[in-house]
Amino acid sequence: MKNFNGNVLFLDRSDINTDEIIPAKYLSEVSKEALKPHLLEDIRLDGFTPAGDFEGKSVVITRANFGCGSSREHAPWVLEVNGINLVIAESFARIFRQNMFNCGMMAVELPGPVIDRLFKDFAGRDTHVETDLEKNVFTFSADGRKEDISFAISDFDRALVAAGGWVDYADANY
Repeated sequence: MKNFNGNVLFLDRSDINTDEIIPAKYLSEVSKEALKPHLLEDIRLDGFTPAGDFEGKSVVITRANFGCGSSREHAPWVLEVNGINLVIAESFARIFRQNMFNCGMMAVELPGPVIDRLFKDFAGRDTHVETDLEKNVFTFSADGRKEDISFAISDFDRALVAAGGWVDYADANY
C-alpha cells in the first residue's frame, strides 16, 4: 500500500484538467519516469511554480472538478511518479477519480465548506497531513494548529488501495 501522509500543496482553482496535469504532447512517453518533470507545467496559477512548488509535497488539496477533460491514466501516473498519492478536492471527474484508485492512489472528496476551511486555515503554511485509513480520518497540522477531518471511500476503493491498485487486486482475487 502506498503512503498517504505528507506535506500538502494547495492548488486554489477549480476545473484543473488532465491536459494541465500532464500536457498531451507527453502522452507518447513510454515510462512514468519520463513524465515526471512535466507535472502541471502548463497550469497558470498566481504564485505557483511547477518546477519548485512540488518539492517535498506528497498531498494535493484543490477545489472542484479536478481531473476533468480527457480520460487518461497518465494524469494519475505523473502524480504518482512525483510522490503524490493523495489528492483531496470538493469533486473529481469520474474517470480521473477511478483511475487514481485503479493505480492504488486516493482521490478523496470533501464538502466545499470543508475545503474552504482547509484553504483558510492551512494554505500558505507548512501543512502536513496524516491519513488514518482504518478510522477514515485526516489529521492536518501546521504552526501548532491541528484538525481532524473525517472522510469516506467505498469498500471497493479501499480494497484497491490496500492491494496497491487494480492489477494487484485482480491478481489476488480472480
